[in-house]
Amino acid sequence: MSEQHAPLPDEFRAWLAERGEDAYALVWVAEHSEPDGWAGTEAPRVGESGLARRGADLTRITVEEVTHGQQETLRRWLQLDDGVRHLAILTAEPGNLREHTPGEIAAELMRDPGNDEARLTAMLASWLYRRCAEAPQGLELGWVAAAAAWTCHMRALAGYPPPSVLGQSLASAGEQDDVTEELVVSTGHRMTDLLDRLEHAYRPRAELIEDWHAVQSLAADVPALREMADWLLDQIALRDAHAQQLRAVLEPDITDYLRDRQADGSLLNVTVPALDAPRAAHLAQARETVRAYTAAAHSGREQEAQQLLDAFPIPARALAISGPAAAWRRDSATAQDAVEDLVAQRAAITAENGADYFTDPELLHAATAYLAAREGQLHRVHDALGRLAHPAPAPRDLPEELAPVAAAQTQLRVIEAFGTLDRAAQVLEGQIHYQLQQPVPARRRATTGAEADLLTQARDALEHTLPSTVLFDAEDIRTRTQEAMARPATPAGPGPAAPIAHHEAHTQALAAAPTTPVVHR
Repeated sequence: MSEQHAPLPDEFRAWLAERGEDAYALVWVAEHSEPDGWAGTEAPRVGESGLARRGADLTRITVEEVTHGQQETLRRWLQLDDGVRHLAILTAEPGNLREHTPGEIAAELMRDPGNDEARLTAMLASWLYRRCAEAPQGLELGWVAAAAAWTCHMRALAGYPPPSVLGQSLASAGEQDDVTEELVVSTGHRMTDLLDRLEHAYRPRAELIEDWHAVQSLAADVPALREMADWLLDQIALRDAHAQQLRAVLEPDITDYLRDRQADGSLLNVTVPALDAPRAAHLAQARETVRAYTAAAHSGREQEAQQLLDAFPIPARALAISGPAAAWRRDSATAQDAVEDLVAQRAAITAENGADYFTDPELLHAATAYLAAREGQLHRVHDALGRLAHPAPAPRDLPEELAPVAAAQTQLRVIEAFGTLDRAAQVLEGQIHYQLQQPVPARRRATTGAEADLLTQARDALEHTLPSTVLFDAEDIRTRTQEAMARPATPAGPGPAAPIAHHEAHTQALAAAPTTPVVHR
């Protein structure tokens, strides 16, 4: 039965619990922006959305309908799954949610003595055939996509389609031959082995690259594999020094958000503020750019990868802290936390118990490259913000001609740190919005007011440095052009008089003058 009411994310578990003990919610799951750090990202469980994990973003879900009982739930999932979007199955448990895969439900139904096995086999065979028929490749490659989809969603029942299910699917397609059957079974075996390897904690980069190529080739037709493909790219990037340097330049500073989650996110009934929209968008842009570089670098497109590196130069590590940066770090609690986190990360990779990094030398090298570049990038940001919030007076003996040059350094530093003045304004607006969200986490109640005031001071100073622009009204220009074209031609008058020396000089001066009109502001 379809549900018309769309519950709020905070109320979803209670809303589902009210539907009864045997109620299952079938929900479409949108892709998420992944605001957390990279290194601590848990490997996705293929076939699951992760909505049952603590801190999951329930705003990603759209309720399709609520079913009752395992048989109805599996039947509706098999009918609704379109091979494009992720359709998750959720139930409410005391205090949290639980996610089920179709394979888990199918396995339990198979073990139920009262279940109609023939009907269940027919439903599974119909779904498998539809996954092949609707695959864009069609024919033989369609069975590869169908077999991969089976392994992702039905692995709890069987790693590859059982003979009874596969036989009915092949009969529906009119392809009952040993070659196609072997193709489906071998694809299921390869996918099962690949998913087993992904559960290993320590993986060399070469193996990750090989698995990424295998998953990427199927991800377009099996949406359950898209998150895994992105996760593999992130794991490869964590072992690529150039990718980590690019990440260090592009990622916004979200130290305040990460610290809030670490401090209060594990406590019950404590709401952690959501990351502000501007920095969330910048973080998503950074991650997609790093993934684009990593994919190009490990797919034989070295020129594309180098172009991305050239577009975002790596900042040099500052040998000394500038005065504006020191002033900003003195007054900003978030800046202090960012510097402390860098120190802690550097200590972690050199600690005696840092098994992750000593087991994987590439991971250690890339992490070191990231921290060095990130330190330079943070110095850029703190220096720019310090110049905005604490503008230095012009030196007493500075020549008058150099005064505008000195003033322009603030704008230059802001552009170096953020890319553009508009992007800097977006970051400051986002940070101010984040600081003012209610309720304020306990760890920063004493500093939020001062932090918001400091950010506002920097934002106001930035507004005075933004260049004024002249906006041209296209419609007004079009109207004026049409009016000019509609005017009657000027009657012909007497011919021009013979030029005199004064006229010739005036004509030459006009020809030598710049043709660009002067815009008066």
